[in-house]
Amino acid sequence: MKYIIIVPDGAADYPIEELGGRTPLQFAKIPNMDFLASNGTAGYVRNIPKGFSPGSDVANLSILGYDPRIYYTGRAPLEAVSMGLSLSREDVAFRCNLVTLNLSDKKHIVMEDYSAGHISSEEAKILIDEINSRLGSDGIRFYPGISYRHIMLWKNGSEEIECIPPHDITGKEISRYMPIGRNATFIKELILKSIDILKDHPVNQKRISEGKRPANSVWLWGQGKTPSLPAFYDKYKLKGALISAVDLTKGIGILAGLHIINVPGATGWIDTNYSGKAEYALNILERVDFVYLHIEAPDEAGHQGDYKLKIKSLEDIDRIVIGKILEEAPKRFNEFKILLLPDHPTPVKLKTHTPEPVPFVVYNNRKVEKKNRKFSEEIINSPDIKIEDGYRLMDFFITGHV
Repeated sequence: MKYIIIVPDGAADYPIEELGGRTPLQFAKIPNMDFLASNGTAGYVRNIPKGFSPGSDVANLSILGYDPRIYYTGRAPLEAVSMGLSLSREDVAFRCNLVTLNLSDKKHIVMEDYSAGHISSEEAKILIDEINSRLGSDGIRFYPGISYRHIMLWKNGSEEIECIPPHDITGKEISRYMPIGRNATFIKELILKSIDILKDHPVNQKRISEGKRPANSVWLWGQGKTPSLPAFYDKYKLKGALISAVDLTKGIGILAGLHIINVPGATGWIDTNYSGKAEYALNILERVDFVYLHIEAPDEAGHQGDYKLKIKSLEDIDRIVIGKILEEAPKRFNEFKILLLPDHPTPVKLKTHTPEPVPFVVYNNRKVEKKNRKFSEEIINSPDIKIEDGYRLMDFFITGHV
């Protein structure tokens, strides 16, 4: 048996007026997702435990079978692990976004774009290196990652700070969402100092001249210390691999002992290498039992508030990724299972994550169930099975029992 998990990040949504009251999943032409829903077991799963922020970190831990109430320590340390950074027990990692702030009114600075226009990794490295040279010290270092996603390490730092993700405050004045709590002043000062360093930087001057958004500030959030996860193999006796363009997901995979597959051209955005992701997933399954295929694009479109891009991402995933897997997997493997689900909703009208349950489907090519239904949020209202604790879904997928 081969096991394939496909996670279109943030695919679930709310009804959208411009779509006639339908969600992007309900509106999109996704025949392959609908095939899985019509020929498999469809259900409802709650990946975000009550009281937890609805982040992809929490949700993807749940999907991989880890109870966030036990293992979650913060988002940034997961990304730091993926980047190969070494943290001591006392070190605290912060996620460091490059963002675009609207600085036209100094008294009312607004978060314009949490991703600085999806800045290129090459441009971002120059800016983060500049920030590190100006703000770094023996206790503070900034490390470049991919696009707008970077890491700050604070040796013997404090976790006791409340930080707001920048994608939660798009279009809002930042003064109301600055870090608060013990030692928050230090983090707030780093953010404000970064504005003076970046606003007139040559990289940003060039971006502005090209009609692009400048990366004129950093934003620090998602802090935590490195968690310890039991190996996925020890629990399920399956050798596994993980494919993602996002350091967060790769970090979870590394800590779980999964083999990380880096696909050329995988960007975490609408221009990602969908075909390559499908091909690499099929190829690695020749050598392992299980593959976790994470696709970020629907989530990014949701954060941008762009339902057209979200629909396009869903249709591309359906046609290029799932279509290819459904065509090729029967030729390569005698028996296989597919688990398809979003990690959480990212409603276009809110531009951020929400904690509601999401639909899922488990398809077994040797145990086809004939029904007529679409893969959408409607499954939540009439599920074959309900799973309230998301980390138990993996047990159901692997063993058939919760």
